[in-house]
Amino acid sequence: SKTDIAVIKINAKGNFALPSLGDSDQLEVGEWVMAIGNPFGLDSTVTAGIVSAKGRHIGAGPYDNFIQTDASINPGNSGGPLINLRGEVVGINTAIFSRTGGNIGIGFAIPINLVKELLPQLKGKGKVTRGYLGVLIQKITPEIAESLGLEKAWGALVANVSKDGPADHAGVKVGDVIIEFDGKEIKESNDLPIIVARTPVDKKARLKVLRDKKEVTLTVTVGELKDEEVVASTKEKGELGLTVRRVTPQMAESLGLDRAEGVVVAAVEPGSPGDEAGLRRGDVILEMDRKPIRTLADYRKAIGETKKGKGILFLVRRGENTLFLALKPPR
Repeated sequence: SKTDIAVIKINAKGNFALPSLGDSDQLEVGEWVMAIGNPFGLDSTVTAGIVSAKGRHIGAGPYDNFIQTDASINPGNSGGPLINLRGEVVGINTAIFSRTGGNIGIGFAIPINLVKELLPQLKGKGKVTRGYLGVLIQKITPEIAESLGLEKAWGALVANVSKDGPADHAGVKVGDVIIEFDGKEIKESNDLPIIVARTPVDKKARLKVLRDKKEVTLTVTVGELKDEEVVASTKEKGELGLTVRRVTPQMAESLGLDRAEGVVVAAVEPGSPGDEAGLRRGDVILEMDRKPIRTLADYRKAIGETKKGKGILFLVRRGENTLFLALKPPR
């Protein structure tokens, strides 16, 4: 279900023409491809185009890695093959980007190499076993990279570590930037879930992280992903555009906090630096520039210590998750 792939067994007499499966890793941008399907109920329709891009992430799930094509794909094309000029299946058509519901030249297909990886498990046991690390990660923006002192926006930023999960046992901490997993470089956050999912359960993998600008190597034993794991008080308002309050015992209970400690965002002024950073009403501020925020005094002190022209790196709790947000310096 996480990759939108299923195997169907057909009990039928007669011979069927079987297309050969190609190598989607060898596809090149600009290469000609054809999409076959039944758009709008029109059987056996063939359209042609080129590979527009590879490795696209479109927010469909944690394992996004699509082929983008401008071959006309419409409702009814999903599940049909994407074929190269050698007649090999290199993808399975799955989605379109459209504001109208029709084709605008942006379609997506699942790479056939991913399908080939999953076929033995689907045929053998009817499900797919995936590796599990136990971290919530987020993309590193240029602003976050600057706040962390990174030379460039790369890697996967750890925003939360599941208690007693593989990463927790390995010593991974919130704020670590994962740059390598099992010998594979993590260039951006979306790379990590795909690589971890493909790693055998119980394998001991080497994990490289940046922690306080220093490279740290850890060893993690990869776990198995389970389906349910799919990671009137004082008010303050300043130039950040945030109205904050201390966390009362009643707030702590409603927010699911262990204790009444910290600062909660009560309101965010539209268009303010806080709004642009992505802060929301109900966020609990845990850290500012990697310093813990337990009281309103801590919050005021952190703002006072911020150098002019410098942004602030927030760590906030939102629901059951934590995430980093980089606030640009006020104009």
